[in-house]
Amino acid sequence: MSEIVSGIAYVRGDATEPCADGARVIAHVCNDTDLWVANMIGRYGVGTPGANAPALDRLAGQVIELGASVHMPRIGCGLAGGTWPHVEPLIAGRLVRRGIAVAVYDHGEGGP
Repeated sequence: MSEIVSGIAYVRGDATEPCADGARVIAHVCNDTDLWVANMIGRYGVGTPGANAPALDRLAGQVIELGASVHMPRIGCGLAGGTWPHVEPLIAGRLVRRGIAVAVYDHGEGGP
């Protein structure tokens, strides 16, 4: 159910699950000129097979253009169903080999 005010539809729900047909864009804002957020589509659905490589290639181009470093959790693991031994070489091959500094963050206890 949505309410339309001034041409804007106000919807109760989750913006990461847009309720529209066709192509959709999820807009996000980050409030710091030196901090960028890259939302990558790496898989179709949760826990389904997919490849992060094309998304990492596009990310690499943008990061090189910005002269930035990359900071991330262990993407592609957990709900996505991937394993770090599979994802780590993709990150090394697509980002690190292009001279991009990458930091992977583990939340709380655990991790290597």
